[in-house]
Amino acid sequence: MSSPLRIASYNVNGIRAAHRRGFGSWMARRDPDVVALQEVRAPSDQVPAGVFEPLHATYEPGHIPGRNGVAILTRVAPAAVRTWDGEAIHYAPGHDPVRVQAPFGTMARGMSRYASEGRYVEVDLADAPLTVASLYLPKGGLPAELQKPGRMREAPDGGAKFARKMHFMDAFARQVARSRKAALAAGREFLLMGDLNIAHLTHDVRNWRRSHQAEGFLPVEREWIDALIGPRTLVDVLRRHVGEVDGPYSWWSWMGQAFTNDVGWRIDYHLATPRLARCAVEAGVDREPSYEERVSDHAPVVVDYDLGGLAR
Repeated sequence: MSSPLRIASYNVNGIRAAHRRGFGSWMARRDPDVVALQEVRAPSDQVPAGVFEPLHATYEPGHIPGRNGVAILTRVAPAAVRTWDGEAIHYAPGHDPVRVQAPFGTMARGMSRYASEGRYVEVDLADAPLTVASLYLPKGGLPAELQKPGRMREAPDGGAKFARKMHFMDAFARQVARSRKAALAAGREFLLMGDLNIAHLTHDVRNWRRSHQAEGFLPVEREWIDALIGPRTLVDVLRRHVGEVDGPYSWWSWMGQAFTNDVGWRIDYHLATPRLARCAVEAGVDREPSYEERVSDHAPVVVDYDLGGLAR
């Protein structure tokens, strides 16, 4: 390709709300070639008309009303689509959405229980040797021994949500390894993007000293990312690009002065195969200038990849 491929990962926290707050303006200003969306959270017939244009969209809404939902936007319709429940919805510019078959093939052991939740979609780009995936990993909760009644926003659950998240991560590690190897075997690089609901390093949490017993920064969660990435498997592209500095964060609470004071977490990722990671020429987070201009409680992570580097 003659110019870098601009690829973004964006948890929009509801596409209808994001549309009202300026998602379209961000799309027009940044002109991405590929966008992985998480928490689209809209039935297919309630997605705002034209919200994905001028791009094509492959949407896996799941079957939980008002929750989850992942999508991948591309310049041209993808060459292949895979989801865990075997279907997706395709939005072509200027056309009504249509349901398409999206078989996944062999699903990793343990993933089938999440197949209807709208947490994962994977496409092969038609205009680049690249497989792109969008993931929304469960938020989870605290293990039972860390749950303290009266100091939690939710009622204690005996560690049930934490156990569910651990089960998902264990199964998904197998699934992403399969997808990565399948892409490479087909002559494609692999890029996993999304909201992992885990901050990996102390650089990824503003108040990390107080967060060691917080969901999303537990040692076992951080160790999972340790195992997922490596010099021969997947590379954390943004961290590699910016180095060992605090942030840039991609999520801030709506509450208080968290955004204004940049008290955030970096939980949104580009995880790329090593050759693709080396093609990154620019990377950052599109943090809005002010609280009033926020589109979501997340900000998009944007990376420009010079795919000409794949031929070198």
